[in-house]
Amino acid sequence: MVKIEAIVQPFRLDAIKLALDELGIPEITIYHVFNHGGQMGLKAVYRGSQYCVEVPRVKLEMVVSSLRVDEVIEALSNAARTGVDGDDCTVLLYEIADAIRMRNGKRVAFTLSWP
Repeated sequence: MVKIEAIVQPFRLDAIKLALDELGIPEITIYHVFNHGGQMGLKAVYRGSQYCVEVPRVKLEMVVSSLRVDEVIEALSNAARTGVDGDDCTVLLYEIADAIRMRNGKRVAFTLSWP
């Protein structure tokens, strides 16, 4: 199993959810986060002083089979692409050694999403 974390533009969320639904991954964990600074950090001026602004982003988490990682990343990157300059999506991959359901204490043999 592989945990996929993706940080995407908020307005692309509906397209991403639709693309993941088509792959049979209906459950994802969604966080609303902020991106601060970085290469495309937004700068604002207030009363003559310039400062960096936190940019809203959405963080998605899902756990998929190791056999389906490439197709999930392909669908995710196609749906997250905006076509303009800037950071459309950042994807992180983690190997999952094991998963245990706290409700019943049983190990999860295979899961499509986390948790």
